[in-house]
Amino acid sequence: MPRAKWVVASLTVALLSTTVVVLQRTEGAAPAAATTDDALPSRALGLSGHRRLVRELEQSGEDDPGEVTRPRRIAAGPLRTVSGPLRAARPLRLRIPSLGVDVPFGGEGEEASWDSAGPAPGAAGTAVVTGTGLRLGELRRGRTIEIPRADRRTAVFTVVGVSPGRTSGREDLPGWAQLRVIGGETAVLARLTGHRSSS
Repeated sequence: MPRAKWVVASLTVALLSTTVVVLQRTEGAAPAAATTDDALPSRALGLSGHRRLVRELEQSGEDDPGEVTRPRRIAAGPLRTVSGPLRAARPLRLRIPSLGVDVPFGGEGEEASWDSAGPAPGAAGTAVVTGTGLRLGELRRGRTIEIPRADRRTAVFTVVGVSPGRTSGREDLPGWAQLRVIGGETAVLARLTGHRSSS
């Protein structure tokens, strides 16, 4: 009886060693074999379906199912500096990355609105935008405000002043593209410093 146990133990060790060698060789095989869903390690561990699902989610750009869904960001190109104002174009959204703000203009509840009687954001002059619940008092100089526009450009403004009250406390500069954002009893003045293309 002890001999039978020894034989079973030896066979088990040999089988496990062979399985490990086969798995290592499969993992170290040519890249094409390693990336297929039917590679032995994936099937042996029951991961082929999981890897396929992860790949499909990555390719489709879907969020992880466990995450809270957030507004989808528009794909943007590299930031380019500007030497002057941009052509006028209708603004689409107001984004303040440091505050987590990303709202459409004229959306439901009018979270942000643009004074269309004045210049468009990014064009020469001072564009005026108002909003509710923007927490502008938390904004600091040097932070950015982004305005995606209908011409597929995102105008990027850098904050130069934050003031209590509904005026920015700074003079408008003729020929410059500026943005005044007013929320509650706080006003922010920002200057156009760049733009990026958005798709």
